[in-house]
Formats: sequence, C-alpha cells, structure tokens
Amino acid sequence: MPPLSRLHYIQVARGMKYRIITHVHTKYSHDSLLPFFLLYNKCIKKGVDYIAITEHNNIKGAVEFKNYCANRGNKLKVIIGEEIMTSEGEIIGLFLNQKIKPFQSPEKTVDEIKKQHGIVYIPHPYDEKRYKTVLADTALQRIRKLVDCIECHNGRNISSLYDKKQMEIAVKYDLRKVIGSDAHTIFEVGYNYMESSIAPDSAEKFKEALALDGLEFYPHGCLKYAHQLTRLARLVRLIERGKFNELYRIILRKFRKRKPESCQKSRS
Repeated sequence: MPPLSRLHYIQVARGMKYRIITHVHTKYSHDSLLPFFLLYNKCIKKGVDYIAITEHNNIKGAVEFKNYCANRGNKLKVIIGEEIMTSEGEIIGLFLNQKIKPFQSPEKTVDEIKKQHGIVYIPHPYDEKRYKTVLADTALQRIRKLVDCIECHNGRNISSLYDKKQMEIAVKYDLRKVIGSDAHTIFEVGYNYMESSIAPDSAEKFKEALALDGLEFYPHGCLKYAHQLTRLARLVRLIERGKFNELYRIILRKFRKRKPESCQKSRS
C-alpha cells in the first residue's frame, strides 16, 4: 500500500473536507507576476485541494496551470475560469473549456458561460476603489436569475464596509454566496478560502455545494500591501511590452496628484 500523502492527512484532520480557493490570478494576468511554482507550493503547504484560476479575459493561465498540476500527480485540482470584462463590469465564468470574448453585454457573456455548462459567478459586487470593474447594479438586476453565486467577501476589500455592502447585495437578490480570494500575489494565496464536504469536481457538484449551503467560509481582511504589489506588476508589464509612453503618463499623473500636497506643506 503506498504511503499516504501530506494532503490526505490534512483532509483526515479536517473531517474529509475539501479546501477551495476561488478567483485567483497568475502571471497570465496583466496585473500579476505570480509564477506557477510559487503558487503550487503555497497551495500544497496551505492544504488547498481545489483552486479556481480566473485570469483577466483569458483561460490560458488556468489551462497551463492545470497541466502543471497534472504533471505533479494532480494533488491540486484546478478549476478553469475567466474573469471577463463585460460592457458593464466584470463577471466570472467557472468550469469553462473555451475563452469568452470580453466587452460583450452581461447577457451575452452569461449566455456563453451557460453554453459551456459553466458557473456564473459575480466578483466584488461592491468596491469603491475598483468601481470600474464592478458589475453595474442594473446589469445584475437583469441577469440575477441566471447567476449561480456572488461574492459576499472579496480578499481585496480594503474596508469592512465593502463586506457589509456585498452581503447586502447578495441578500437583496437572494443569491448563493461565496468568498473570493482575488489573489494576485503569493502572500494572498490561501488567506481567504472555503471548505466543503462535497468535492467540486464539476459545475454540478459546485452547484450542489451551493444549494446545500455546504460551503464554510474562512475570510480574512485585505493585505493592503498587495495592492501596491499589483501596481508594481502593472508597471513591469508595461516595461515588458515596451509601452513607455503609457508608463510615463502614469508616473506623471501620480506626481501631479502629490504635488499640490507637498506645495501646501512647504507654504505652511
């Protein structure tokens, strides 16, 4: 009989519950530099069983990371997802097999997720800091009957007010709740997670866990320095792509924002 893996011992200790993290970004997103080997090792260390990779507007990272894990014995199961920018904010699709084109209407995006028998997942339904990516409430109202779940906590919420507002939106539309990691850095991986006695090996099993309220939440506050690391990642990506004019505009804009404050201090 082969020796039991460390992951098996962790599951036994937890009463055979599966640890799940959703809404994770890697080096295949424009605002993350997270390499596979760091992500994989951190997940194994944290006892993560399932991870939903949801790159911005692509599934390449999820597909590649699934292959990466398969080559290491499938100790970590990968759910292929995508965080899709629609014409009215972001929607996540889980259990996808094809990339969904960005900047379509929310209705069209949801329709394409459903055609792939995927999960329609609403990320960060309230966020004053990232308001440009939040799905408009009018759009959520239109598609609410087709939504499978919504985040009532996002790992990048900089205020507990965001948690409160996100929960209120979930209750308002009577939607099944999840918590999202939204990890872009190694430090955030495994920091916010869920556990379930049902292994989410398919969209149907994931829905079963949602329907039975079989998800236990383990939320934690935002690691605020992670936002700074994300800004750094964006700048690195601009340098890699040779977009120096755009880089210059960003730096100039930041300088202009700080200049009046420093001038005011010098006058006083």
